[in-house]
Amino acid sequence: MKTTLLLSAAAAALIGLSGCANNRELGTGTGAVLGGVAGNALFGGTAATVGGAAAGALIGNEVGRRQDNR
Repeated sequence: MKTTLLLSAAAAALIGLSGCANNRELGTGTGAVLGGVAGNALFGGTAATVGGAAAGALIGNEVGRRQDNR
């Protein structure tokens, strides 16, 4: 039940992010959502979720920045 709720929230966040202005913003948001889900799934707990979201946001921002520069 908890996993289904978490995945539903992640999917809703990704759908909401589709209106972002550029790849950098989209990458940051998507990375944060996916990183948070991965951190929670792998390690559990609030700290892992927040840490995963932060790491995902950094990686997603970099990927989006590189795509914007193409």
